[in-house]
Amino acid sequence: RSIPLRSLSLENSTRLDAVSKVTRVESPTEVDHYQLQRVIDTFVSLSGEDLGRVAGAIDQIIAEMQVPEGVRVNLRGMVQGMRASFRSFALGLTLSVVLLYLILVAQFRSFLDPFLIMLAVPTGLTGVLVILYLSGTTLNVMSLMGVVMLVGIVVSNSILIVEFTRRLREDGMAIREAVALACRVRLRPVLMTSLATIIGLLPMAMKLGTGSESYAPLAQAIVGGLTVSVVLTVFIVPAAYLLAHRREEGAAESSKAMGVSA
Repeated sequence: RSIPLRSLSLENSTRLDAVSKVTRVESPTEVDHYQLQRVIDTFVSLSGEDLGRVAGAIDQIIAEMQVPEGVRVNLRGMVQGMRASFRSFALGLTLSVVLLYLILVAQFRSFLDPFLIMLAVPTGLTGVLVILYLSGTTLNVMSLMGVVMLVGIVVSNSILIVEFTRRLREDGMAIREAVALACRVRLRPVLMTSLATIIGLLPMAMKLGTGSESYAPLAQAIVGGLTVSVVLTVFIVPAAYLLAHRREEGAAESSKAMGVSA
């Protein structure tokens, strides 16, 4: 306050408090900016906690806060990258399902049978959600990678049943008998391949190995989705195939009977 102020035109000095009011205030030593806007960064270090669960808890706290007008609270850093990865994996999963369906359409030369084969995908996704809920794991990048891998596995099991049913029908077998025989014959290879995959991934899913914690969500997604899919696919896909093609076979038999009577 007693800092002397001198001017080139004046010989005497003037005290600072004589021409101004000096008060002590607290202010930041530096002001950070992000995209030309002033920000205050709060850094959080996670120790043994899942990033998705922590981000969800922070989002809930922010939603319950009464933020002053003109102030925004955003999560950046690893959370921002994780959510961008979620969007990329969601797009990749959608494209993989669409491309897989188109390939099956070209292979089977039908739009209906590939659709029936793809019914195994929702059952697998149900298993993924169930096991992630039971294990207390959030949906993260690794579990989404497991979902993408799971789609190919569950569809291959469904293809075994539908393809063999079509072959039996081409040999002249009735649709009900063809579906029943295909389920009995293809059940063993479906169970063998699925159980081999599940047993091989169990140690990783249970976090038994060193460093397996980071890959556990991937293994849990595949194990849970494949377990539920195997149980439901052998019932849902054959039943859907029977319902979808029963009318077609009935129409063919009626037309054949009309031709014989004529």
